[in-house]
Amino acid sequence: MSGFRGAARGNIPSGAGIWHDSFMTSTLITVAPTGAETAKADCPALPTTLDELVETAKRCEAAGAAMIHIHIRDSEHRPTLDLGRLTETVTAVRENTALIVQLSTGGAVTDPFDHRLRVLDAAPDSCSLTMGTVNFGDDVFMNPWPFVTELYQLTQEREVVPEFELFDLGQVAALGRLLDKYGLPYGGKVHCDLVMGVPGGMPGTTDALVAAVNGLPAGVTSWSATGVGRTTLPVALAALSKGGHLRVGMEDTLTLAKGQPVTHNAELVERAATIAALAQRPPMSPDEARHLLNIKPRP
Repeated sequence: MSGFRGAARGNIPSGAGIWHDSFMTSTLITVAPTGAETAKADCPALPTTLDELVETAKRCEAAGAAMIHIHIRDSEHRPTLDLGRLTETVTAVRENTALIVQLSTGGAVTDPFDHRLRVLDAAPDSCSLTMGTVNFGDDVFMNPWPFVTELYQLTQEREVVPEFELFDLGQVAALGRLLDKYGLPYGGKVHCDLVMGVPGGMPGTTDALVAAVNGLPAGVTSWSATGVGRTTLPVALAALSKGGHLRVGMEDTLTLAKGQPVTHNAELVERAATIAALAQRPPMSPDEARHLLNIKPRP
């Protein structure tokens, strides 16, 4: 435990980005199976119950995922941040898989800030931490600076490893500002995810990905990319060629190709694992991913 705590704060080492030393030899695949935007009535295959989430987690782990990014729903399949349900979900996924359990602190765009902070009470391995406010289609995903800094300091205190979600280049710069002021996250590694193709955020193009990666602070040690909707494949291919990792799932895309709906998240993980293997960077195991992100072992 002390080894992690000792790296949680302090100055960021110069040139700490590990992908600059050599290309990664394997790929962290994160699955985001549900999200908060798609209605169950519109997509019956979306896993919204606890049993569906656990079944999804097991199949996606077998397909090559090492981390699961979780949003939960209530008994009516509506987005919720109910702490009891969150805690039950974390426990169930841990009991049935070796996956790193990452909870969303974004929730739905309507969730209040105090409920989003309370997500950490469910004691996940990791959590998402979005680095700024962004237009999200017709809505606004609010992440004002005071909320961002409060959430970040809570992750350090609770020993939860954050994944910094970056929707545009301004948020890339904000990550540098945060690390300069508050030091390294718990565990000492800095992992971020480029969320691309959201209407209101940066486009899901190779040029945008390269610009974002080139702007990452020196303290970043690993990064992944998410392509929303039809940008899923272009972003995945660009990320692999640039040395990054992948996030896929029905939170971000509901089709494999035009006219071909996704019937299970495992299909998206299998495709990501296939292209990662073709790039000679096969999927990493959950244990390897824990080492990459410096997440403490389970008790």
